[in-house]
Amino acid sequence: MGMTQDYSSLDATAVIAGFQSETLSTEAYAEFITDQVQAHSALNAISFFDASTLKSRMSSALSNHPKGALAGLPIVAKDNINTTCFPTSAGTPALLDHVPESDAPVVKMIDSAGGLIGAKAGMHELAFGITSNNAATGAIHNPAAPDLIPGGSSGGTAAAIGAGIFPMGLGSDTGGSCRIPAALCGTVGYRPSSGRYSQNGVIPISRTKDTVGSLARSVRDIALMDSVLAAESSPISGVDLGNIRLGVPTKGYYDTLDPEVEAVIESALNALVKAGVTLVEVDASELLELNKVTSSPLVAVESKEGLAQYLKEYAPHISFDQLVSQIKSPDVARVFAAIGPDSAQQLSAYQEAINTHIPAMKQKYHQLFNDNDLTGMIFPTTPITARPIGQDEQVSINGQNYGTFPTYVRNTDPITNIGAPGISIPCPVGGGLPVGLECDALPGQDRVLLGIAQAIEQALR
Repeated sequence: MGMTQDYSSLDATAVIAGFQSETLSTEAYAEFITDQVQAHSALNAISFFDASTLKSRMSSALSNHPKGALAGLPIVAKDNINTTCFPTSAGTPALLDHVPESDAPVVKMIDSAGGLIGAKAGMHELAFGITSNNAATGAIHNPAAPDLIPGGSSGGTAAAIGAGIFPMGLGSDTGGSCRIPAALCGTVGYRPSSGRYSQNGVIPISRTKDTVGSLARSVRDIALMDSVLAAESSPISGVDLGNIRLGVPTKGYYDTLDPEVEAVIESALNALVKAGVTLVEVDASELLELNKVTSSPLVAVESKEGLAQYLKEYAPHISFDQLVSQIKSPDVARVFAAIGPDSAQQLSAYQEAINTHIPAMKQKYHQLFNDNDLTGMIFPTTPITARPIGQDEQVSINGQNYGTFPTYVRNTDPITNIGAPGISIPCPVGGGLPVGLECDALPGQDRVLLGIAQAIEQALR
C-alpha cells in the first residue's frame, strides 16, 4: 500500500476531528484513499473514482467550510444518487455514461456541510436485488471473504466501508438495501423514517418504500450524517440501557436461522440483558404475513412510473423501453418481464396494498409497541450470513432450499411499508462471518433509535 499511513480504523467523526485540529492533512488522507481504492480494486466496490482531483476537492471543501459538520470528508455514494462530478448509472448499460446536470438534494446538503462525494459505489443492477452480482458491471465481492456476496443492493458502499476504503457512505433502502449489505460486510447500516431525507434525484424503485440511507463504521457517524441530511441539530443523548424495553419478535423473525447467526445473536442478546436491557418476547408473525402481500404490488406499479419519470426529468434521451431492453442481469431482466404493462389485476393488488394492507401493518406495528411498552424491536438483520457469489436464485439453510431474495429481505422489509426507521449494528463474531443485529423503532423516532443503537454498540464491544 505504498508508504502512506493506515487510517482505515478511523471513523468519519475522527477523520473530521483530525482535519479540524490539523493533526491529519487532507493531502495525506486523499493519498490514503487513493491507495486503498487501488489495493482493493479486486472487490469491484468502486464504480467511479478520480484520483487526480481528490486532493484539491478535499482541500477546497475544508477551506470553504472549516467548521462544517463534514469539513473536508470524502464520502462514497451509491451509483443511483445523482452527482455531477461522476456518472450516475445505477449499474445498468443504458445509463453507464449518464451524468446528470444537477446533484441530488442529499448531495447538495453534504456539500454545504463541507463534505464531498469522493467516489461512486457499485450496486445491484437498478437496485433490484440483494446480491450485488451485477452482470453489467461485474459482481461486487465481500471484503470479509471475497468469494461471497456483499449483500445489496448497496453492496459497493458496504464493501468499500467494510474494506476500509472510505469511512462513510450513502446507500438507498427499499426492502433492506442499506441494512442487508451492512450486516454481511460488518458495518453499521441505517434506514431513516420514510420522508426524512429528500428522494429527489435518486433513481427510484418505489416511492412508497424508497429512502436514501447511510452506512458507516460507527453509530456516531450515522447520527452525524442523519443530522446533515435531516437538518436535525438535536444531539443523540446518552441512553441508559436499564430504561430500555426491546421486543424480540421470536415468531417469524427468528424462524429458519443459520446456526451461526443464531449463536451470534443469542450471545449479543445476552450481552444486552447483562447491560440492563429488558427483552420482551412479542409475536410479529402477522406483520410478516401482511408484508408478503404488500411489497410486490407496490414495486410492480411504482417502479415503472418512477423510472419513466426519472428518465424524463434527468435523461430524456433514454426511453423506459430502451433502459429495460438493455438490462444485463438475468434476475433483474426477469423481474421486469414479470412486471410487464399495468394489468387490471396488478392495479387492484396495488390499491389493496395502499388502502388496506399498509394501514393494517401500521396499526399492528404501533399496537405491538403500545401493548408491550416497547422502545424498539430487535432481531437478526438477515437469517443467514453472506453466501457464495452466484447463488442468486436459491440458498440452503439447514439442508432446505429457500429463495435467495425473500430470505435476505424477510426481516428488513416490513418497516419499509410502515415508514419506520431501522439500523443494523455489527455483532462480535470472533473470527466468523459478519452478522448484523437490527433494531427498529416507531416512525419519526430516528434520534431516539440512534441513541439506543449507540448504547447497544457500546454494550456489544
